[in-house]
Amino acid sequence: MKPGLEEAVRTAFLDCLNLQKNETVLIVTDDDTIEVGTAFYKIGQNLSANTHLVLMPVATVNGEEPPVMIAEMMQKYDVVICPTAKSLTHTDAKRTACDKGARVATLPGITTDVFIRTLQADYTKIAERTWQISALIEKTKNVRITTEFGTDLVLPIQGMPPISSTGLIREKGKGGNIPSGESFLAPVEGKTNGVLVIDASIAGIGKVEGPPVTIKIKDGFANSFEGGEQARQFEKNLKAFGQPGLNVAELGIGTNDSAIITGQILEDEKVFGTIHIAFGNNITMGGTCDVGIHVDCVVTKPNVWFDDKKIMEQGVLLIEDAGA
Repeated sequence: MKPGLEEAVRTAFLDCLNLQKNETVLIVTDDDTIEVGTAFYKIGQNLSANTHLVLMPVATVNGEEPPVMIAEMMQKYDVVICPTAKSLTHTDAKRTACDKGARVATLPGITTDVFIRTLQADYTKIAERTWQISALIEKTKNVRITTEFGTDLVLPIQGMPPISSTGLIREKGKGGNIPSGESFLAPVEGKTNGVLVIDASIAGIGKVEGPPVTIKIKDGFANSFEGGEQARQFEKNLKAFGQPGLNVAELGIGTNDSAIITGQILEDEKVFGTIHIAFGNNITMGGTCDVGIHVDCVVTKPNVWFDDKKIMEQGVLLIEDAGA
């Protein structure tokens, strides 16, 4: 086993998931992430009453449902861990498993290097920082984001509850990413307007290489894409699902100070000092857009206003950092 991997898995099991010896564990993985999946399986056998591993085909897009048999299995365990190439976070399978009482950790696109590095973070501090930002979001009607690359976006959020993804998934029926560190929510549907310039990464595509990807957004939907080949691929991916694929689904603010931009969206969207916007499915966040795709896009060095209060400048948090 790769140096540091066993320690990272134990941190995930014991600190993040608070796994108890009498609990059952299911690991859902695929060929692309089997190294991390197998590590969870081997170590889980010593930490839980019953640990099983199941291999699924590599999905085509983030948000694609797993096979029915696996979805049904997920409902029968205390803890479900999903290191998979594509994200199971925004799937009915994950939501139903949580409804049945499972604690579900999703690790989309995880690599051993990302896993080992990010599980060294202090998740208590990350949680404090995340909760602090979420508390401010709850009092906010509109979020404005600008960057030197040309982003100028206004997202109405009044009445939409923020979700604190802290990496601590310790309560029955809870779900989230490991590694984690973000405060996120679904903006009010049909209300986001402006320009989004993606300079860091796009889920399923990787790091932005060459020209940034520029998206014009009108009344809650992406309606034009500019840039190089990555912009064309991104547009194709979203439009394959029709108008719902173009829905502005999420605003997230990264809070993990151990994360770096690698091209793996699981880590990229958690980087402290970044924001991300997602398109497609927002059901998990309390929205109504139930479509088989959810794609996050990461923006670095943003200026962020909560109503008329500037809370971030060039990626630097301006409020007192409870997690510092």
